[in-house]
Amino acid sequence: MAERTLRGASLGGKSFEDERGIEFAGRQQVTFVCTRGHRFEVTMSDEADVPNHWECQRCGSEATNAAVENPEAKVEKPVRSHWDMLLERRSEKELEEILKERLELLRDGEIGPAHLHRPSRRKKTSV
Repeated sequence: MAERTLRGASLGGKSFEDERGIEFAGRQQVTFVCTRGHRFEVTMSDEADVPNHWECQRCGSEATNAAVENPEAKVEKPVRSHWDMLLERRSEKELEEILKERLELLRDGEIGPAHLHRPSRRKKTSV
């Protein structure tokens, strides 16, 4: 019985809906030019915020919007190193104290790789 229910139409092959009475969304063609001279168009919605930069479809380099004469420079955050982030949390005086404490623990063999640990200075008591 299942064989008869699908007779006459292929699965996913055809749509029986027509396009009468359908209003399509407004579209615009935006032209971009990359640094190597490639020109290409991207279809976007009329309501979309058109970007100043787009990746070139041919070579992958950065392309600029042809309609914008002087595109805004990208605002880039200054690069912060680990040291900069550490100084946001602690002062140099605090860091020196922590370093001194950790070096003492390392020299006493209480921290660090196991093969560098010295035998404990404390005598173990047997029970």
